[in-house]
Amino acid sequence: MSQAHNLENYTPPPDTGLAVIYVDDCLLVVDKPSGLLSVPGRGEGKDDCLISRVQKVYPDALTVHRLDMATSGLVIFGRGAAMQRALSIAFMERKVKKRYIAVVDGIVQSNSGTIDLPLIIDWPNRPRQKIDHVEGKQAITHYRVVSRDTTRQTSRMELDPQTGRAHQLRMHMLHLESGHPILGDDIYAPPEVLAKADRLLLHASRLVLRHPVTQEEMEFDAPTPF
Repeated sequence: MSQAHNLENYTPPPDTGLAVIYVDDCLLVVDKPSGLLSVPGRGEGKDDCLISRVQKVYPDALTVHRLDMATSGLVIFGRGAAMQRALSIAFMERKVKKRYIAVVDGIVQSNSGTIDLPLIIDWPNRPRQKIDHVEGKQAITHYRVVSRDTTRQTSRMELDPQTGRAHQLRMHMLHLESGHPILGDDIYAPPEVLAKADRLLLHASRLVLRHPVTQEEMEFDAPTPF
């Protein structure tokens, strides 16, 4: 997934040590804080990122997938090229189950459902994405309402993406029902929704996959920080 639309004033969160969820000789799972790039950004001053912090402690760790800079939560690294390759194939073949927690603006009426809207980059306005039923790549998200806050006029959502398109969850929430942008979304949310949170309220809370060597099913969870 893409990193962020504006890195001019990139100020990563302080390095207080890795939040390691799991580690063995094959893989490493960490909980990424919001505001930290997954991989280095272009240009000066953008070297501090999750992979650079991870490799200080685990030099053999290699990137398998990414989260947007603003998104927090679970990221898996392969230890060595063979494990990186095996895990990357599992992601490509959609053998990894992913769950996100988000808080969106407004009261979502349906309790659960599936959004199937194809996405493509909006080149003149990149990194914004757009829905395109002709050229777009298939993007599918299952959703469930966890709770509704009628006072704040927000809904807490569980989101299970079946595909991994850039900004998929942001776009699918933006086009759910009458439109429910994620709070704190500095790319798609209108100013009043952006102002409702001091960060993007999107967190990768769960990953389920088979261990690349033992084939044992493994489930990883990271508590939602909002």
